[in-house]
Amino acid sequence: MSATYASKTASLAAALCCSGICAVAAQSGLPLELKQTIALRGVEGRIDHLTYDPVSERLFVCALGNNTVEVIDLRRGERIHSITGLGSPQGILYIRDPNRLFVANDKGGILKIFEGKSFQPLGEVNFKDDADNIRYDDATKKVYVGFGSDGIAIINSAEGKQVGSIKLAAHPEAFELEQHGNRIFANVPNARHVAVIDREKREVITRWNTDLAFENFPMALDEADHRLFIGCRLPSKLVVLNTDAGNVVAKIDISGDCDDVFYDGKRHRVYAICGAGKIDIIEQADANTYNASAKIDTAKGARTGLFVPERDTLFVAVPHGGSQQAEIRCYQIE
Repeated sequence: MSATYASKTASLAAALCCSGICAVAAQSGLPLELKQTIALRGVEGRIDHLTYDPVSERLFVCALGNNTVEVIDLRRGERIHSITGLGSPQGILYIRDPNRLFVANDKGGILKIFEGKSFQPLGEVNFKDDADNIRYDDATKKVYVGFGSDGIAIINSAEGKQVGSIKLAAHPEAFELEQHGNRIFANVPNARHVAVIDREKREVITRWNTDLAFENFPMALDEADHRLFIGCRLPSKLVVLNTDAGNVVAKIDISGDCDDVFYDGKRHRVYAICGAGKIDIIEQADANTYNASAKIDTAKGARTGLFVPERDTLFVAVPHGGSQQAEIRCYQIE
């Protein structure tokens, strides 16, 4: 490290600490550098999924065990609001236009819709049970919500009304929408397959297996290379599927209790956030060749996060456990 670089790093750390942000020294040579931690004091229990507002630079965090959504101002590096009165919030989606925040709750299966600045409630959709992961199709302005024992609901984002649904064999976990096609890929772990859905027909058109790797919860899509990444917990594997044929092209060992997987197209890299206390980093040499390159220590139970490509940042949610307080860790990607 050069003297100039060291001086700049020290100056940055001092500036961040003066502003109330905790800067953390880099682990030399690793592809992720922990730049910042943001405290979530008083937040208890498991933390689920996150979403991002790129205009106001806000991060929204489903504090499932706390029955709240925590709102973080990333410019200030601090929590600025808590949305209370929720029922184990799991999935969350912020849409800039219209300025809406969608929150899917496990308890009661209610999708709650809030105005994105004031957080005033604007409406809700009752799915009766286990409203979970949420995805958005910007081309059609439709919101997709996994719910209950066997469905994905389709919501008109402007009106907040359900306009359709897709029947599955069991409860859907993570799912991904093609941007240049009509398919949805959905993990259905209790049925031990990945459902492939035609979203115009609103029906399952085929099912793919994951080659004796089960409990397939998280998912990421590399649409350019026609590859789907499935995080499995039994055993702990990253399974890579060919989205043209549905065959397994690679299986890579990962750490336990994975609940979020992200693909970094800029660096041809996969990040697997695992509740065993690791971020596993897998390098994509080509569409069929993958190498586990590093494991970054986090904390036990830290299994969800959010990759924001435009910031070159991976956020990881750390729950309260023992002396470890709840917080968001912000990793700069090298």
